[in-house]
Amino acid sequence: MTAMEVTSSEVTGVIAGRGVVAWSEADASGRFHFTAPLRWVENAEHAAYRAAVPGIDIGRFPRRAVTADYEQPLAAGDDHTVELAVERLGNSSISYRWRVIGPAGVCVTGSHTVIHVDGTGTPAAVPAPIRAALASAAGRATRPGTGEAVVNPGY
Repeated sequence: MTAMEVTSSEVTGVIAGRGVVAWSEADASGRFHFTAPLRWVENAEHAAYRAAVPGIDIGRFPRRAVTADYEQPLAAGDDHTVELAVERLGNSSISYRWRVIGPAGVCVTGSHTVIHVDGTGTPAAVPAPIRAALASAAGRATRPGTGEAVVNPGY
């Protein structure tokens, strides 16, 4: 696993991660394997959860849906940046829109939705500290009565 520097910006509402494509993340062609960006995005997401709740059980946020569009390749050794933004913050779900940017511009765009579950795997409310951190980063308060924030990161 490669190390990724992750930051959260309350000004832009974007959780950003930076890294370098490791040889182990490349296929036989030397270009990143199609699953690598999904891991980079997940690392940025998990860093945001850990910043809000140190020691949180990351396994309580399984994926429900994932999409990715690959626009250009990255090679082993290339720098990359992940930009992750909250698109929708529901009661038990969080939808993100994201992109991976390389030296020549946007390489991958995508989105994913996670569901927060309790210890039995049943959907449960997103923990309040995570909800507050994500709503704050998104620059929106939650809707009264629903606890939902809807955001459009513009990509």
